[in-house]
Amino acid sequence: MLHYRSPYTNLGPGAAIGKERPIAQHERKLRAWHLAILRFAVTIDDTDRFTILAIAQELDRCGRQEHESEFRFFRRTSAELCLAIFQHDETASAVLRHYLAQIDEPRLKQAFAAALGMPEADTAPVRRRPKPDQDLFRGLPSRKAQA
Repeated sequence: MLHYRSPYTNLGPGAAIGKERPIAQHERKLRAWHLAILRFAVTIDDTDRFTILAIAQELDRCGRQEHESEFRFFRRTSAELCLAIFQHDETASAVLRHYLAQIDEPRLKQAFAAALGMPEADTAPVRRRPKPDQDLFRGLPSRKAQA
């Protein structure tokens, strides 16, 4: 899945700093992949696209030492997302909406939606607090009347 959780959630009480569990390392790579896609959506730069593909290849390897892996989910998804960011048709919008729906972290989701100019259906608009009522003390006796 493309979901992100904090890399600190999998550290046990006795975990040393710098010694992450494999799950936490994978989550950090996954977060880097999401952020690389966000950066590419903002810059549309080939360097950022190559960064996405490099991270995707590392994610697809899943810690294996071999250079090529049969698993190509992240490379395939990265290529689809990069192409969808370039294109401006219904198919590209559907791919981007699907990716956006899979992001669990609200700030990352909002940033990605804003970078692409896509409205977010999941988040409610920010509600402003109503201004204090001018007649807040209406009906109460005044202090002068009590004295």
